[in-house]
Amino acid sequence: MEIFENQTSENYITEKWLIFIAVLVNFTGLLSPVWGVDANLYASISKTMVTENNYAELFSKGKDWLDKPHFPFWVVAVFFKIFGIKAWAYKLPAILFVMAGSFYTFLVAKILYNKRVAYWATIILLTAQHIVVSNNDVRAEPYLLGLIIASVYHFYLAYTKNNYVHLLLACFFTACAIMTKGVFAIIPIAGAIFGELVIKKQWKAIFNWRWVLGLALIAIFILPEIYCLYIQFDIHPEKIIFNTQNISGIKFFFWDSQFGRFFNTGPIKGSGEITFFLHTILWAFLPWAILWYLAVYNFFRKHWHNVQQTEWVCISASLLMLFIFSVSKFQLPHYINILLPFFAITTAQYLFSLSQQKAIKSLQILQCVVMGLMVLVILVLHYFFEPQDFFSVYIVLEVALLVALIVSQKQKINFTKKIIISGVLVSLMVNIYLNLAFYPSLIKYESGTEIAFFINQNLAKNSQIYTSINNNSDALMFSLDKNLKLINLKSSNLSFKKPILFVGSTTDIDSLKFKSLKIREIKAFSDFHITTLNASFINNKTRKNSLELKYLVYVY
Repeated sequence: MEIFENQTSENYITEKWLIFIAVLVNFTGLLSPVWGVDANLYASISKTMVTENNYAELFSKGKDWLDKPHFPFWVVAVFFKIFGIKAWAYKLPAILFVMAGSFYTFLVAKILYNKRVAYWATIILLTAQHIVVSNNDVRAEPYLLGLIIASVYHFYLAYTKNNYVHLLLACFFTACAIMTKGVFAIIPIAGAIFGELVIKKQWKAIFNWRWVLGLALIAIFILPEIYCLYIQFDIHPEKIIFNTQNISGIKFFFWDSQFGRFFNTGPIKGSGEITFFLHTILWAFLPWAILWYLAVYNFFRKHWHNVQQTEWVCISASLLMLFIFSVSKFQLPHYINILLPFFAITTAQYLFSLSQQKAIKSLQILQCVVMGLMVLVILVLHYFFEPQDFFSVYIVLEVALLVALIVSQKQKINFTKKIIISGVLVSLMVNIYLNLAFYPSLIKYESGTEIAFFINQNLAKNSQIYTSINNNSDALMFSLDKNLKLINLKSSNLSFKKPILFVGSTTDIDSLKFKSLKIREIKAFSDFHITTLNASFINNKTRKNSLELKYLVYVY
């Protein structure tokens, strides 16, 4: 196979093909609907932006929404305006930001090390398990990933080249990152640059007026966010947010949005334990996780007593933020995504530095165990889950990848490259199965999406559609072509003009019957919180015990 032929150091044919294939697999996330609670929430907020032509304020289910800043919603709204309100139009910008992040990962690795490390770091990033997953379950992290690594690249050149164009770009990307997730986004960026300078004792570079200029530029670039929060919340102290009044959107943005979570002092509370991210990395950074741990150990072993001879950008950024994440009480696995570009560069540099055959062979054995376990998990998952959308074309793809994996191990190339190639192929095997077989079948249990598709295809366009205010209706609200209206079933006076279509649980339907309304069932849909999988649900033989039913009924 041509992909595995020996190559000169100039052409990088193997690496380019692997990147191309990894990019294609990441884009298969566009083929499935929006899924997950958060993703549908964010999609519906962007949809409301467009339908209401209001880009300054954030609303969810008709109520003021104060949690994440505006930037991702603005980006998605632009794509909705161009392409229409579609699932793939929601996912596409996030995937493009990941692609931009992979490009900047290449650039950072290249200036810190060399072109070979840059290619390998890009490959490792694009095949990391949680990157591919996040291009399906799209939240804010794909945007943040691209923006943070871009900021680090431009800040690094701003101080090494004394280049003010790079400083301007760095501040712009940093401001966009802050307007994506809050002020905490500046921590890994500052950690990368100032960690390097402090460790190497470059005091003149630290106390340079360019950083004051940088803070001023960032403050200017985030003014649109400040303005929007001010007009929606700060000039309206009468609004009830988080069950209280006098809420400042600006204060929430600067403190409670993230720092309040980390210190558990904000209105949104969390609980976590200190090792959460250490074991999250073991699956989120597959198939490269063990290699990253070895890379960090090897980095400190080799460079701790000679700090001037290496870069500390990636280690400083990743370990500082990992420490803050770990000691915080608000811990979610997708937070780790913003650190994966730095993980990828550290891992690629470690693989590049290996020279002893025995060490490489032992790593190859270790990676074989990791990859074998990944394939085993997929086989077990397939056996028990029995996906509905599994066709012969997927089997052909999986067999082709397996053959390519076997052939790659027989090629006369160095062991390090074999580790890279085999890791990529196993990652592709796993994620082709997940994206094209498992997830499409899993999403059928996202009842809101399935009900919306059914209504869009089968019921009259002038139908009035209602659901209870207590239902998690974001998936239904986003995928529905019509307006979804909310009612309080506890109210003694239901204000709607019959007939209507109603979506709800068994309890909701009983409440309507109790009010002497006539009900005719149209269809029942299986429902499960698909982002919290458990063994009972995964097992096809016991799945019914985990399911609830949501009903589409005719009320007259």
